Amino acid sequence: MTRNAFTRLAAVTLLATATATAGLAAPADAASGSTPEQVCGSGFNTVALGRMPVADQTNTVRGHVYLLYSPYTGEHCVVTIKSDFVGTSSRVTATLLVQSVAFIAPRKVEDLGNFKYYAGPVKVNAKGRCVSFKGTISLPGSAVQASGGWSGYGDCGRQPSRQRGLR
Repeated sequence: MTRNAFTRLAAVTLLATATATAGLAAPADAASGSTPEQVCGSGFNTVALGRMPVADQTNTVRGHVYLLYSPYTGEHCVVTIKSDFVGTSSRVTATLLVQSVAFIAPRKVEDLGNFKYYAGPVKVNAKGRCVSFKGTISLPGSAVQASGGWSGYGDCGRQPSRQRGLR
């Protein structure tokens, strides 16, 4: 095999491996079988640091909240998927905040209600803006609430160099 042919074969193999790895879905909800990508729809992928635990005050993880982005539509999507009390109706929220300019309050879009599996999808076209996301899961028949997400804004205009405020 010539060196040029070997180089092309190696490049094709690397591309195929990267494509297969990028296409892996996030873990599915045990009972509903739903992944964040399935809930948000075709073309959405979880952003960097876009999978956060939803934990209560004892640090027990009750689910995860996800931030996804579609380069095709320019939309961000948030979904909160339960891992505890799956199949039992409890209050669940999925919230997406879009940072605004100057002293105007951020735009808040939220799905909240009593759900058995997940809240969302919440979708907003926030191209060129920083976003934040949050999710909550309340324990059935209790005042205990688990929460998770970003405390600041990030994923700004899809430019990693503009990431800020994440902890």
